[in-house]
Amino acid sequence: MRILVATDAWHPQVNGVVRTLTTTAESARALGAEVSFLTPESFRTFAMPSYRDLRLALPRPAKVARLIAEARPDAIHIATEGPIGLLVRRYCRKHDLPFTTSFHTRFPDYVSARAPVPESWVWATLRWFHGTSEAVMAATPGAGRRIARARVSQRRAVAAWR
Repeated sequence: MRILVATDAWHPQVNGVVRTLTTTAESARALGAEVSFLTPESFRTFAMPSYRDLRLALPRPAKVARLIAEARPDAIHIATEGPIGLLVRRYCRKHDLPFTTSFHTRFPDYVSARAPVPESWVWATLRWFHGTSEAVMAATPGAGRRIARARVSQRRAVAAWR
């Protein structure tokens, strides 16, 4: 099985998202899966103004489509809600491809702390983003409970990473 993981968080970042994805890919490979990543390394990036260590990608839809086609995935997992995640979600919806998503961090808290955006708006956006995925994978049991309470996944149950 060929799995494509789309993520806006990648090396050289050192954080829980990158660690979880790296470890999960190693485990999947040990079971015989081929895992590839669509990451900011493939695009121009810029430093986020309020968080200089975090670089955001500037992906173009055509390049995202080409990279997905080149990967020839049997399954697509969207790990983050950033620019890459948004364009891969858009591609999957346009081409009627199933995908899974994951929830790793206290994203609504982070956004509200850095911008004048109510947490309720961020949760509404997360419900839209994750609502059409086949499953939402939670990085921790606490994250799973949090997104279940917020009704982020309307279609499927929240699944814990194992």
